[in-house]
Amino acid sequence: MSFAKRDYLLEREREVQDMWDREAIFQMDSPKEEEKDDYFSHKNKYFVTFPYPYMNGRLHLGHTYSITKAEFAVGYQRLKGKRCLFPFAFHCTGMPIKACADKLKREMEEFGFPPQLPLTSAQLSEEEEGHQGTFQWPIMRSLGISDEEIKKFAEPLHWLEYFPPLAKQDLKRLGLKVDWRRSFITTNTNPYYDSFVRWQFLTLKDRGKIMFGKRYTIFSPRDNQPSMDHDRASGEGVGPQEYTLIKMKALEPFPEKLRPLSGRPVYLVAATLRPETMYGQTNCWVRPDMKYVAFPTAKGEVFLCSKRAARNMAFQGFTQEFGKFQVLLSLVGQDIMGLGLHAPLTSYDVIYTLPMLTIKDDKGTGVVTSVPSDAPDDYAALRDIQRKKNMREKYGVKDEMVLPFQPIPIIEIPGSELGTLSAVKACEMMKVTSQNDKDKLEKAKELTYQKGFYEGVFIVGEHKGARVQDAKKKVQQLMVNNGEAVLYQEPEKTVISRSGDQCVVALCDQW
Repeated sequence: MSFAKRDYLLEREREVQDMWDREAIFQMDSPKEEEKDDYFSHKNKYFVTFPYPYMNGRLHLGHTYSITKAEFAVGYQRLKGKRCLFPFAFHCTGMPIKACADKLKREMEEFGFPPQLPLTSAQLSEEEEGHQGTFQWPIMRSLGISDEEIKKFAEPLHWLEYFPPLAKQDLKRLGLKVDWRRSFITTNTNPYYDSFVRWQFLTLKDRGKIMFGKRYTIFSPRDNQPSMDHDRASGEGVGPQEYTLIKMKALEPFPEKLRPLSGRPVYLVAATLRPETMYGQTNCWVRPDMKYVAFPTAKGEVFLCSKRAARNMAFQGFTQEFGKFQVLLSLVGQDIMGLGLHAPLTSYDVIYTLPMLTIKDDKGTGVVTSVPSDAPDDYAALRDIQRKKNMREKYGVKDEMVLPFQPIPIIEIPGSELGTLSAVKACEMMKVTSQNDKDKLEKAKELTYQKGFYEGVFIVGEHKGARVQDAKKKVQQLMVNNGEAVLYQEPEKTVISRSGDQCVVALCDQW
């Protein structure tokens, strides 16, 4: 098979492209005053641009397909005799490049140079398997880059020096009608573009169009910056979720594992989406085998919660130093089982920590406040431990910590058979027999939460007679003002940054 015709066409293509370069065919300058005529009129100008392609690799067919829209348009307008300008730039800002560079650095630190990468997930640690994702080194090799050259990509700036020239070379071979004098890269390595972006933001701020200040945002501690959607390996579209952190004060004498904190104000903190129901607290749930930590806050108090939650709080102004918390004690839920607590708003002077085996450690604080009057899960779990003496004995819970506590009517749903104890009635209607009836409990929750919020009326407290949906924020603010609660946020779902870091919610400066 002969390729002579193909080779001839390719040679002619190179010759023509060389001629375009020599004669600067696509370079377009502003006309001098004496040159202005109809050819230089506004109607005879045509400008086209293309979103900067990202420079963490070579351009691909997808880029080619999209670029042809601009390329064909500007070529057509040139044929019509118009003065056409097509500038081009390369996007280097953001986390993808740094994340890839950091992965290469870690792969060399952990597996040597060149990295002897594990072949199976069994050879990976749990953290590596969960967060490391695809190794970066083989990706770079697939681009035809040698190991010696790949090593240089551990520095983010090398990406800026390596890929943009290759992209320009490919685009010139494609025949793009670009004025390459008007080409640049982003980031502060280009001081001209950087100052242009700064000018834009400062101008918009001066005109009152944008603001600068602290706000809650998804944040990567490893990258030390907010993690926007395009900076994430997973969790795109996930935002911060606001909780009310209920402070339940631990009462002395403390159990043995907690005694080193005697004399200090210790609070078990529970994250809730329903602060308006705190009038009905009867107990506090902890998981016997879950790990908890006690850490000091900036206000001199000690909070007890899961380590994951403590990490989140450290980025929201709870601790003395942004992003850091000191672990005073590490313990498990069983170590604080039966601990007496003073909880805000409830009519019980003392409530106790009780075991709940279904608490998850990937959401909330690992501490759950219990309102069995309006939360079906709480009612089912409380009823179980009240009925099962062997369960109380297993976890060292005394009868007086459980048996006297009954659901407290706090919200009435007028005209509904749910009455003043919606969770109790819903569990009866759904024939819930234990806390393990997950499907039935889901239906009960859907019924009680919706009706309770939209139709419920308070029958206790300062807002007695008010609708729940109208008073919810007021009850929350009441506890915050009294120092009995604080606002706390965490990601709605797990978010992993491109650098393999589990993100938190941080209160930090943002535009």
